[in-house]
This record gives sequence, structure tokens and C-alpha cells, in this order.
Amino acid sequence: MSETLVQTAQHVLAEKSAGVLTLTMNRPEKKNALTREMYQALADGIDGAEFDKDVRCVLIQANGDMFTAGNDLGDFAAVNAGEASAQDARRGGNPLLSALARAKTPIVAAVNGRAVGVGVTMLLHCDLVYVSEDALLTTPFVNLALVPEAASSLQLPERIGHARAFAMFVLGEPVDAAKAVAWGIANEAVPTAQLRAKARAAAEAVAARPPSAVAITKALMRDPARLAARIDEEGRHFSSQLKTAEAKEAFAAFREKRAPDFSKLG
Repeated sequence: MSETLVQTAQHVLAEKSAGVLTLTMNRPEKKNALTREMYQALADGIDGAEFDKDVRCVLIQANGDMFTAGNDLGDFAAVNAGEASAQDARRGGNPLLSALARAKTPIVAAVNGRAVGVGVTMLLHCDLVYVSEDALLTTPFVNLALVPEAASSLQLPERIGHARAFAMFVLGEPVDAAKAVAWGIANEAVPTAQLRAKARAAAEAVAARPPSAVAITKALMRDPARLAARIDEEGRHFSSQLKTAEAKEAFAAFREKRAPDFSKLG
């Protein structure tokens, strides 16, 4: 199938064909750790799809052996050290989170390998999610003295239950592909070699459906205002936590490859 290159941003490739806009994270040498520019490119693609008559579905995927390592921790550490603002570190106005909350075009995700932090929470905004059989999802926010984002503090407990969500957020417990499917985070787990074809076929199937009926169905299933309000609330707490002594210890421990010690903080 031929594809038309419609946009090339730094580390995000965009191609369009058969009614599907494919956004590919392309920073494999850094495990697709997301930069501010990557967030903006993904957001632009999702927002732009609404106004492009040739796009009826968005497909998000990643090159390399990992979906995404989440945000570059160096950005967060810089905020904690006073070298950058929370805005610079993407929170307090992350364009991708806002775009996901208001998205009207269906979104399909193909998750290869590990997905960390926002790499997991973004999936809760996708309409269909396919994972490779070796996928591993982690949301280690509290381990880094941070809090959930992307309205995940609302969506994840609603999706999988409070106890499971709390274990993912607070204990950093990983969720493998089988659990992701059983818990309703993903639709299906498939061999890595088949992942892109499976997700692509699903995206094309969505694109082939009557667009108005699809759009109305998605709209009826979501409450964008509720999601946006929670994203704002989470963002305020996230920005505050970035500047704490807890975060300083967490980032230092990560950098020094040791276990953090929060016993003297509180």
C-alpha cells in the first residue's frame, strides 16, 4: 500500500493513506522518550485530523523496540533544579494531553514493547489499542514523587478498578500484555511481527465506516469537558511536585541508579 508523506517533524513521522493518518514516534535511539516538539507534533496531527476530509482515523505507533519511555527525566530534573520551568518540561499545558481530551477523530494505537508513563495514559484516550505479546505497561509516577496525568487518575480506576489502578500508580506495578487485554486497557495482544498489520487493518476498518455515525458514537462515549478539567487539576499538582524535595531525591536516585530514600521527608 502506498502512503503519502504529509508531515515530517523532528522524531515524529506522519503519513496518510486509505483514510488513516499514521503518526510514528521515531526516536528509537532514546527509546522514543518524548520531547516538547514530539508532543506538539502528535497534538497537531490529532487536532488536524478533525479538519482533514481525507482522514477518518488516526493510528499512533513507534519505531524501534519500545513504544515510548515517556518524558525525558532530564526535563523534570531541570525544573527541580530551577533550570527550567514546568511549562518547559511539558506539563502545565502539554499540547498532546489537551488534544487527546478533545479528539473527535477515532484513534488506534499499536504498542510495541514497553510503554512508560504518558505512553500508558495516552492509551486510555484511544478507541482501539493493540499490544505486542511482549508489551509491558508501567505508570511509575509516585516512584518519581510525581502524580498521574492525562486524566488517568479518573480514567484508569474507571477502566480497571481502584485497587489495580492504585497499584500501578503508587507501587509502579507493571502490566503485561495478557493483563492489559484482560483488564480492558487493550483490545488484543498479537505477535510483534503482526502488530502493525493488525492495528493498520483496524484503523482502515474504522475509516471505512460511515463517518458521521462513528463521530457521534465516539462523542456519546466521552465527556471532553470532564477530562479537560481533570487534566488541569492533575497538571497543577504535577507542577508543584516537580519542585519538591521528594522529587529531588527521586531524580537523584534515578541518576545514581539506587533506591530513593524518602524516610526523612514528609
